Amino acid sequence: MTLDRARQLLKIQADFGGFYNANSAKLILSEVQKEHGQVAVDGLIRELRLDEIFGFEPGTRFEGGLALGRQI
Repeated sequence: MTLDRARQLLKIQADFGGFYNANSAKLILSEVQKEHGQVAVDGLIRELRLDEIFGFEPGTRFEGGLALGRQI
């Protein structure tokens, strides 16, 4: 998945908000994590304000649709 496509999909999830859309966002961020790494994930969280919308913090690892906590 390209970062542009991930950005588009995450924007849709963020616009709806809510629990189920947060789960979808986790799956998308898992793919970004796998293909582009933590820096890309953190950038999308900041850019799309996913911290405010879903409570995702920069540094959180996403694997298999799970948020596994912050990397230190």
